[in-house]
This record gives sequence, structure tokens and C-alpha cells, in this order.
Amino acid sequence: MRNQLPLIIVFATGLLVIVTFFIPHEPFGSLEQRFLVWYSIVAGFTMLLGLDSLVRYHLIKIRDRRSGWGYSLVLLSGLFVTLILGFYSWARYQSPFKLGSPFMYLYSYVIIPLQATMFALLAFFIASAAYRAFRARTTAATLLLVSAVLVMLGRVPLGGWLWQKIVSLIDLLPGTNLSGLKGLEVFARISDWIMDVPQTAAKRGIYIGIVLGGIAMSLRIILGIERSYTSGS
Repeated sequence: MRNQLPLIIVFATGLLVIVTFFIPHEPFGSLEQRFLVWYSIVAGFTMLLGLDSLVRYHLIKIRDRRSGWGYSLVLLSGLFVTLILGFYSWARYQSPFKLGSPFMYLYSYVIIPLQATMFALLAFFIASAAYRAFRARTTAATLLLVSAVLVMLGRVPLGGWLWQKIVSLIDLLPGTNLSGLKGLEVFARISDWIMDVPQTAAKRGIYIGIVLGGIAMSLRIILGIERSYTSGS
């Protein structure tokens, strides 16, 4: 019964959510808003459980002096300092987000610089991944490389400058007059077409796959086929 009760609750809740979505009339119409409130409450408790799990894991890691326990000490110290300053700012300034509060000082001069550092390091990983992906070893990789170059040329001022130079060089040839193309931003138009047509088509295909995967996983959970969230699985 311990393992069957969560399955019954999930099945009944999932069935009610489906019914309220397709039958927006009373008494089912008001249930959707009520479910959203319940979802917010459950999500709040899951955050507390996640915080408890995080603290327990790193405390055990520090106690046993496992590899990297110093990073766990820094993480827990930052966590508790942030919580303390947040509660203190809330009690003194009625809001932790008030300018001049200790929490906002921590956020502005510690958290934001750390985020900037993380994204700055992420740029190097993106460049490395792009180098590996854009090597023209196959036809698909070549098309990806050409498309990426055209998109980049259309999104930076270098593309317009380069197009003007190309038109000027071709215009020097005898019997050619391309003066009407000098103000035409061809790279920008090609970039917009790539982003609006092929890229949108591929993105829609990915979204359709995500939705179908979500529906399949939801049905597996509602019908009790997927039981990884139960303690007995």
C-alpha cells in the first residue's frame, strides 16, 4: 500500500488536470486555478527538500574529508551568509531587495560578478564546441559552417563593410555597374532568411519532439508505468 498510494494520487490528479483542461465548466473550471495554487505549495516544499538534501550531502562530504570538501565548505558558507543577510535585510528594510541593504550589496558586488565570470568562461567552451562542430568534414558540417558564417556576417557591422568592398571591387571590372547594390545589405537579408525559414523549421521540429516526449512521459507517469519517484522502485 505504501507504493500504491503515490500511484493512485498521481493517477487521480493527472486525470483531473486533463478533465479540467478539456471541460472548462463548473465544477471543473475552478479546479484548474486551485491546482495551480497547490502546485505552488508543493513546489515550495520541494525547494525545501532540495535545500535539505544539498546541505546534508555537503555536510557529510566535509565531515568525511572527501575529495573537493573545500568547495563544499565554500558553498555552504555562501549559502548561509546569503540566507542570514536576506533575513536581516527583510527584517530591517522590509525587503531584501531594497537598495542599500546588505543583501543587495552582496547581490551587486558578489553574485553578479560571479555570474559574469561564469558566462565569460562559458564563451570559451562555446567557441571550442563551435570549432569542433564547424569543421567541414561532411556535407552537413559544411552547410552548418556556411550558414553560421553568413548569419554572423549579417549580424555584425563587418558584414556591411565587407559587402561594400565586394561591390566596389566588382564595379571596377569593365562593363559592370553595381552602384545600385552598394546600399543593399545582402548579408543581413541572407541572415534573416536563414533565421526565419530553415532555422524556424528545425526549431519547430525540435519543439514538436519535445512536446511528444513530454506527452509520452506524462502518460507513463499517470498510468504508473514510470515509477522512479516512488521509494519502492
